[in-house]
Amino acid sequence: MGSTVLSLRIDGELLDRLRQHAARRGMSVQDYVVRTLIRDDFDERFKAAVDETEKFYAAEGTGPVPAGGAAGVGAAEGTAGIGAEEAT
Repeated sequence: MGSTVLSLRIDGELLDRLRQHAARRGMSVQDYVVRTLIRDDFDERFKAAVDETEKFYAAEGTGPVPAGGAAGVGAAEGTAGIGAEEAT
C-alpha cells in the first residue's frame, strides 16, 4: 500500500497540544495524527459491525439480542478505553 501526502493548516495551539501528546508517547506528530485517524476509523467500522450483527440476529428471530450485541461487548464498552487519554 503506497502513501499519499495530505497537507493541512492547523492552529498553533492545536499543534502544540499534538506535539505534547505525541511526545508523551515518544512519537512524531505525523505518526500520532495518523494513528489517531486509524483508531477513529476502526471505532466507526467496529460500531457498524456490531450494529449489523445485532440486526442480523434480530432478523433471525432468535429472541432479544443481549445488551452489548452478539459478542457480549457493546460498541461503547468495547471502545471506551480507546482515545480516552486524548479527551483529557
